[in-house]
Amino acid sequence: MEPKFNIAHAAPALSPEQFAHLGDGMIAYVKPMRSEDICRLYPDAPDVGPGLTVFALIGANGAPISIADSPQGALGSAREHDLRTVSLH
Repeated sequence: MEPKFNIAHAAPALSPEQFAHLGDGMIAYVKPMRSEDICRLYPDAPDVGPGLTVFALIGANGAPISIADSPQGALGSAREHDLRTVSLH
């Protein structure tokens, strides 16, 4: 007879705070956004004209890291910061 395995007990549950820091400092994602929204994430960013698509590099904890004018630029910034990028769907 095989032992029963309960998946619910396979891994400890993470608290919301632990979950928020999962991958912190190691993982980031690239988020396209409108130039009008830059100041919301980057209050000190220079003024950028409206109607442009820009690409924000966001840390796993939701903290903004950098902004670029192309996805490749944002991915380059991730490499410079030794971050692994993930896709969000």
